[in-house]
Amino acid sequence: MQTITIKNVPINIHKSLKNIARFNRRSLNNEIIYCLEKYTTFSKINSKQLIIKARNTREKISHLISDSDIKEAKNEGRK
Repeated sequence: MQTITIKNVPINIHKSLKNIARFNRRSLNNEIIYCLEKYTTFSKINSKQLIIKARNTREKISHLISDSDIKEAKNEGRK
């Protein structure tokens, strides 16, 4: 395996990674490898499944919001 050295990591990022690693019961090194794998591995989106999921979600929404509802909500309290 190859080795990477990362310099000048901001303190808040380092602390966040350490906390996430601890939460996931991983070493800091393994957590960083996991993050790199997650963000460098691309998966093909199945458009048919995505459309089915969107349609199912829309069916669960019982109340449609009209343009006048949106306008009324935006202007509420502005008078």
